[in-house]
Amino acid sequence: MTTQGNPGVTVDLMQAEVAEVQSQSPAPSDGSTETVADAVVDEEDAAVSDEIAQSARSADDGPKPPFTLAIDIGGSGIKCLLLDRDGKPSGKRQRQETPQPATPDAVIQVIKTLLPDTSFDRVSVGFPGVVVGGVILSAPNLHQSFAGFDLQSALNRLTERPVRVLNDAGLQGLGAISGSGTEVVITLGTGMGFAIYVDGSYVPNVELAHHPLRKSRTYEELVGNRARKQLGNRKWSKRVLQALSQIQATFNPQRIYVGGGNATKFKGKLPNGVVLIDNIAGLLGGIALWR
Repeated sequence: MTTQGNPGVTVDLMQAEVAEVQSQSPAPSDGSTETVADAVVDEEDAAVSDEIAQSARSADDGPKPPFTLAIDIGGSGIKCLLLDRDGKPSGKRQRQETPQPATPDAVIQVIKTLLPDTSFDRVSVGFPGVVVGGVILSAPNLHQSFAGFDLQSALNRLTERPVRVLNDAGLQGLGAISGSGTEVVITLGTGMGFAIYVDGSYVPNVELAHHPLRKSRTYEELVGNRARKQLGNRKWSKRVLQALSQIQATFNPQRIYVGGGNATKFKGKLPNGVVLIDNIAGLLGGIALWR
């Protein structure tokens, strides 16, 4: 199984929806209870970010401003990581479990506890749902009260910094894609995230997870965390392969990147053109929103 990540890739954000997301902010100054295995994966993820951060600190040039606070809101966990100008972690990744119920106010309060003592200049947020102009249109794996909530403005008030919000799979892909041709990212977590890019430009809010895949059941119903727990990892992995096969036949991408907390639970060999990416890409992609 191959692991790939490319946090330094330059991403063309001139595509219309991303441009709209960027225009909302001033110039800078997929929940469920985790198992023991989930905790191990999370510790490994934290170790990766700590190692990168240590490397950045030991480099001759060191971390450079402006600093971006990257926030990843998930169905089971909320994570924060401070990134420097080059997308290198500056400090340790922070994480708290997603509150239940995951209402906007409860999520905002958790984020408040994760804010670093170190100063930062701007904020990037990955959110598991449809996001337009910083406003949440849907949040299938969080509380229904998120629909219509202006998350971007709320976090702007909390942090007193410019904020940009994007779908979480879309943001994760910005930290992994090569920027050439058609590329697809799927995230396997509480649900299933999906993002597609053309020559590095993100096509926003293509919610493939909620399209039928088999017998009127959606991708998310078949490969989400609930299905994994019911089936076990091996049978669930066969479903993931079926989903990947359909995605390849539908979009004909040059490459499919598979991330998310459950990606490490996949058993078997991935098809040609499909690579596993570090879950940390969901945070490292945050720097690309400001390029």
